Amino acid sequence: MDASTYAILLAGALAGGFVSGLSGFGTALMALGIWLYIVPPAIAVPLVLICSVSSQISTLPSMWKVIDFKLALPFVVGGLVGMPIGVLLVARADPQTFKLSVGVMLLVFPTALYLIRKPMAFRFGGRMADACVGFAGGILGGLAGLSGPLPTLWASIRGWTKDQRRGVFQVFNGSVLGAALIVQIVSGFIDWAVFWFAMLALPGTLIGARLGMRTYHALNDRNFYDVVLALLFLSGVGLVWSSIAPR
Repeated sequence: MDASTYAILLAGALAGGFVSGLSGFGTALMALGIWLYIVPPAIAVPLVLICSVSSQISTLPSMWKVIDFKLALPFVVGGLVGMPIGVLLVARADPQTFKLSVGVMLLVFPTALYLIRKPMAFRFGGRMADACVGFAGGILGGLAGLSGPLPTLWASIRGWTKDQRRGVFQVFNGSVLGAALIVQIVSGFIDWAVFWFAMLALPGTLIGARLGMRTYHALNDRNFYDVVLALLFLSGVGLVWSSIAPR
């Protein structure tokens, strides 16, 4: 591996780790687009999973005391049930259509929430609604790697505090991505090339996650709300572009 390739690998690791440490999600949003310049999707996708789970684990001690596991549990249960269904749908559905649909939603709703500026506190459906959103996120995760956007958007309008939202993001994404990583390992997709790239990328991921966590602690509730909306919007831009761009 030459110096330029390693620099790109490290840049993606730092960016993905930072965003994950800051918001509890978004490793793929930042890292995947960078890593695809130097490695094929067959390596980039499991590499994102490894770095995502590692980032979640590394920041867990800093969040442990403020995570409300009861709040996150419905999302996790729904997500773990939905993910295998998404995997089964891969052969029957068009992931590009789902990407475009979710991408448009992530352009419209975060923009609307940002312009409204008034914090929302929807109580509709309670824990059952949370589980249903997690279930939908799990299906999209298994189908097209899109587990995070729906639960993240839903949690942003629940009226929860910064720590409550960040805790839900971390527990949900860590659980679903961890399960997806296990499926990748069992399926034989984690070969020595992926392992080698992961060993090179992990130091950057962990440093980025630590810096992101420090930034998170410096934000107030409104700042964190705006950061999450901005990341969701950027995710929508990426999804729409990947769905309509010429191949």
